[in-house]
Amino acid sequence: MEFRHLGRSGLLISEIAYGNWITHGSQVEEDAAVACVRAALDEGITTFDTADVYAGGRAEEVLGRALQGERRAGLEIFTKVFWATGPGPNDRSLSRKHIMESIDGSLRRLQTDYVDLYQAHRYDYSTPLEETMQAFADVVRSGKALYIGVSEWNATQIRAGWEMAQDLKIPFVSNQPQYSALWRVIEAEVVPTSIELGVGQVVFSPIAQGVLSGKYAVGEQPPAGSRATDEKSGANFISRLLTDEVLTAVAGLKPLAEQAGLSMAQLAVAWVLQNSNVSAAIIGASRPEQVKDNVKASGVRLEADLMKAIDAVLDPVAERDPAKTVSPARRP
Repeated sequence: MEFRHLGRSGLLISEIAYGNWITHGSQVEEDAAVACVRAALDEGITTFDTADVYAGGRAEEVLGRALQGERRAGLEIFTKVFWATGPGPNDRSLSRKHIMESIDGSLRRLQTDYVDLYQAHRYDYSTPLEETMQAFADVVRSGKALYIGVSEWNATQIRAGWEMAQDLKIPFVSNQPQYSALWRVIEAEVVPTSIELGVGQVVFSPIAQGVLSGKYAVGEQPPAGSRATDEKSGANFISRLLTDEVLTAVAGLKPLAEQAGLSMAQLAVAWVLQNSNVSAAIIGASRPEQVKDNVKASGVRLEADLMKAIDAVLDPVAERDPAKTVSPARRP
């Protein structure tokens, strides 16, 4: 496993991180989830990403139990705040009230005194940014979080948050966007701005919810147990990628992966890691074997000719429109 700095900070994280968005507490039973975490640790992963809203809080609980007994200083634990965690009007958003209550709930579920990175899960148009950043500053100064990050903010939002963080003297170091060879919307604006500010990307869905693994094919039913067949594990999210045009293009990657001596999933993760602004690629898994396969992308360097060949295969179906950077205004 290789390690990278999180943005321009001194924090080193494993370049492949383990995330439990739609697995722990939802898609797989706890024994399987713990087995995946153990496999991640065995393969050298030290960075674990979750959120208070995943599986209604159960994902944090499962991760907390799975990591018990590990040396805390040897781990980097990330979580997030924004989405609704209860029925009340103040049980969501980036208000001071919700942030201060949510960090305590996350620490309790994760069974830890602090998280290494606390992230705004989306931009909040209903709360003044000054209020949000002041609350984050207080979380950092209380020792409950070491660094601050965001998720799926656009370039303008990242700059505004970063500037306030500088005034408050707190480390705003990361953004967590969706990014893959099929979904490249951050490249035009978010990445250049982040490079300028010293903000690193901790990207999710590098395998495009499994589409880039080659498991889905034109004219065939999705494999049993895959995410495309499970409403709890992102079937609606993945459906926009399961078009004949996309699947035909993805099939063209198979000979390129073979040429590189990689599985298609490894090729997809390695492709993401070629972007120097990417601090880590988050992988998810329902089986330990998936973890062991994906981590082999760590340290892989893809030749320029291969990168050009991948672009040529996927260019007709890859999304690059920066306007499609997700925010609550478009994804409630």
